[in-house]
Amino acid sequence: MNIKSLLLGSAAALIAVSGARAADAVTVAEPEPAEYVKICDVYGAGYFYIPGTETCLRIGGYVRYDAGFGDIGSFDGARATDVQSGKDQGTWKKNARFTLKTWTGQETELGTLKTYTETRFNFGNTRSSGRASYNPFTESYNSGAYNSGVSLNFAWIQLGGLRVGKDESAFDTFIGYAGNVIQDTLVPYGGFDTNVVQYYFDAGNGFSAVVSLEEGYGNVGTIDSYVPHVVGGVKWTQGWGSIAGVVAYDSNYEEVVGKVRLDVNVNDALSLWVMGGYGTDDNLNDPANVVDAFGRGMYKIWGGNWAVWGGGTYKFNEKTSFNVQLSYDDWKNAGVAANIAYTVVPGFTVTAEVDYQHVGDIPAYGYAWAHAEKKNNWGGIIRFQRDF
Repeated sequence: MNIKSLLLGSAAALIAVSGARAADAVTVAEPEPAEYVKICDVYGAGYFYIPGTETCLRIGGYVRYDAGFGDIGSFDGARATDVQSGKDQGTWKKNARFTLKTWTGQETELGTLKTYTETRFNFGNTRSSGRASYNPFTESYNSGAYNSGVSLNFAWIQLGGLRVGKDESAFDTFIGYAGNVIQDTLVPYGGFDTNVVQYYFDAGNGFSAVVSLEEGYGNVGTIDSYVPHVVGGVKWTQGWGSIAGVVAYDSNYEEVVGKVRLDVNVNDALSLWVMGGYGTDDNLNDPANVVDAFGRGMYKIWGGNWAVWGGGTYKFNEKTSFNVQLSYDDWKNAGVAANIAYTVVPGFTVTAEVDYQHVGDIPAYGYAWAHAEKKNNWGGIIRFQRDF
């Protein structure tokens, strides 16, 4: 019994020592306190603090689907080659887009530090991509819908009133776009994409101003020397609406163009606006300078010296609104766009629009409407958009 007890005791001691060593080999660390994402309400809804920083971030965007029909000159329809008969005929112009947006904000000793980016991804056909054309490099025919690339539409940094980076021209953004219609450039009102160095001033009493040095875009809009395009603007905003004006100097052609705009909030349901533009074009009228479809420099891309746009929005209720825009220029180009926008549920809107375009007296050397195949063009578009 003594030997048996001794053996059992030794075995128990060995098991205890082994268990202790095994426990020592696997050490469970103390759980660290969880760091939850904190809401940042300084800059509006949707912002949160990037963990470990004082920077607030917001991520958003939209998914959009457009289906357009009509004459090619209306910017809505498209043309295609019948794959069986080879006949040139009309077809839908469709496009699906995913847009990703980011905003950041942070308070510093020099003011608010902000950034904004917007990147767009598209798939669809263009107004003429359905027309079969032979490509000798690939020995094949090009036609149909395709992934039409990625575009960087905005990517700027702003500290206080100073903004630098990729933006749209202050000639358009500061004074305002031409209404709440989809086809707002049936008579175009200015160039958009550009790199900028801008300064915004806000007096806090309704008066604001901007000065913008811009690079432009395209083969006639991009600056061709060290001299930038220059845009300046002033605005007065009150409860009744606003009045604004912008002036741009095109450094390539040494021409000056300006726009003035009046917005009036008639009541809670109805808002109206009117905008006029005038620009010099002595150098722009030189056919030797016309090297692309626009050929009008960076800013005055309407026909002739002057153009006018006007329209408004009427809200039937919280979900439904009617939007209209009319436009006309010195060359007798005219456009009418009208739509009904209906918010199905918050964040999801369906818009149905009808457009009319009259092509005026275009000089023989071409212009922005050179792709139009008829004098009078009709079209329409339906848009489904989910914003988030």
